Amino acid sequence: MRIAIVGAHNVGKTTLAELLSDSLPGYTLTMEPYHELTESGYEFSEMPNVEDFVIQFEHALKQIATLEKDVIFDRCPFDILAYVHAVDPTRDLQNYFREMQGVIAELDLIVFVTIEDPDLIPWQKSNFPKLRLRVDDILKEWIADFDIEVIEVSGTTLERKDQVLRKMR
Repeated sequence: MRIAIVGAHNVGKTTLAELLSDSLPGYTLTMEPYHELTESGYEFSEMPNVEDFVIQFEHALKQIATLEKDVIFDRCPFDILAYVHAVDPTRDLQNYFREMQGVIAELDLIVFVTIEDPDLIPWQKSNFPKLRLRVDDILKEWIADFDIEVIEVSGTTLERKDQVLRKMR
């Protein structure tokens, strides 16, 4: 099964992905594109910008296209494109959507980790809190636009993991 964990930053995606990986022997966990690119030497700007997100988007497309089955993706092109839109709402995204649709269709499940109310991450501890909220709103708007199985998880990290495992059964 090919599973993508999506959501804004600081919502617990990586923690959930790691818990799922530990619970699912034989699954490969892919690193978030930002971290994988940083490790390979790419230098991102200090302030989030569209160009950096487009590079992450393209990298995420390659990750999904090149990996086989039984993979957990920590982020995917879907949520990275939400960042592109949040940073530049006037940018035409149609070509990106077309490019993404075929790749997203390769996924079996999208796990949406949304910002909870009350927010589990205090705004003071989140980098770019307004961007985080905007991306969460965009993802909520877009999530129904894709013909793919989606589960929205909430609660503690263990509760989130259990929700995904139940869905997989």
